[in-house]
Amino acid sequence: MSNGNSEERPIDVLIMAAGLGTRMRSGLAKVLHRLDGRPLINHVCSTAAVLGPEKIYVVIGHQGEDVKTAILSEMDADAVEFALQKEQLGTGDAVNSARGFLENRESTVVVLSGDVPLIRHETLSEMIGQHHKSGAACTVLTVKLDDPAGYGRVIRSEDGNFDRIVEQKDASDAERAVNEINSGIYCFDTKKLFAALAGVKNNNAQGEYYLTDVPAILRGAGDTVGLFVHDKKSEIEGINDRIQLAEMERLLRENTIERLMRESGVTFIDPQNTYISERAKFGRDTVVYPNVTIEGDSEIGSGSVIRSGSRITNSRIGDGVEILDNCVIIDSEVGNTCKVGPMAHLRGKAVMTEGSKVGNFVELKKTVLGKGSKASHLTYLGDATIGEKTNIGAGTITCNYDGKNKHQTEIGNNVRIGSDTMLVAPVKVGDGASTGAGSVVTKDIEPGDLVIGVPAKKMK
Repeated sequence: MSNGNSEERPIDVLIMAAGLGTRMRSGLAKVLHRLDGRPLINHVCSTAAVLGPEKIYVVIGHQGEDVKTAILSEMDADAVEFALQKEQLGTGDAVNSARGFLENRESTVVVLSGDVPLIRHETLSEMIGQHHKSGAACTVLTVKLDDPAGYGRVIRSEDGNFDRIVEQKDASDAERAVNEINSGIYCFDTKKLFAALAGVKNNNAQGEYYLTDVPAILRGAGDTVGLFVHDKKSEIEGINDRIQLAEMERLLRENTIERLMRESGVTFIDPQNTYISERAKFGRDTVVYPNVTIEGDSEIGSGSVIRSGSRITNSRIGDGVEILDNCVIIDSEVGNTCKVGPMAHLRGKAVMTEGSKVGNFVELKKTVLGKGSKASHLTYLGDATIGEKTNIGAGTITCNYDGKNKHQTEIGNNVRIGSDTMLVAPVKVGDGASTGAGSVVTKDIEPGDLVIGVPAKKMK
């Protein structure tokens, strides 16, 4: 029996994210545990957003405000609505918590779980397409497994069509022998979903209201229930404990590195001991050595080299850059042909302009280092702007903090800062100026001047 679905039918997405996850042995709600540096729920919401839904509805419960905060850190507030599940009484009860938002919607609702982070939008789009084409009231995403233990079984009728879903704990021996499992991912005619939910009972081993009962109720009412058989178990796997979380992290990392080698032309010296964010982007012919970590939305250019032990987070690295061992680069930008490290630290929107260099034990914080300029050794440059072709001697410090406020240091082009110079901000050093070793600069230096001493004075 067709329900008149069409491809023009709008899409809504409902994500169940209310559980605590007792097997995680944690005080943190399960969907807030991180995969690839992001909460699990954010992975699912990002995938859902690609489907172009009218709105995403998230059912929250344990630590609901924290779940909201996590989601809204990446999504516009107008794109998402939150429904509260006051008691955890099963998946049917979770979906029913959104009744006030959805029960009168003329839409197709895609139901997802907040702890299934690797489902792809391409898979969901294909399932939605089948759902609309078939005119089904419900379509269930299923997978056939060699070992289906732990999953609800999809029982087919003699003619091969859907009959019912039986949870593992409620299954007979014969039903447990079935290898087709329910993924927990569905498409529903929204109005028919909520009408059928009213008939769900909790007479089962768990005493819960199962969403899995809804397809059988719809079938019993004469509606079509479709089965979308998928072949990738990894996409539908949920995370229930830290062992599964670690395995998912490994799988995601391997998939990411394989994709970058195959599609972007990146060389990984030791892929098993390299940690790359799924969101990172690379240019071709870049070489990544072992024990490198690249996190967040980082972008790495072409022909660059990143040596062992370095960590790059939410940063942009240009073309032809050499990052030596054990560097940390966070929220910063490194221009083309720059050289960093070893053991350098860039943070707080530091910017290295083309051809500049920072060496061992140099820290840049909220500082712009100009084209061709160098700070080669043992230096702290904070809240500073440095011009082109300037050399910063070893041990230089911009004294940017007076105990209450941060102040700026401005250093011009072609400046020579002697070793162990203290630049007490706010202070300006003009083009072509120089400081002697060990100088303490408390006043502005005019272009071309040489100052030395404590406090530094102009040499005649």
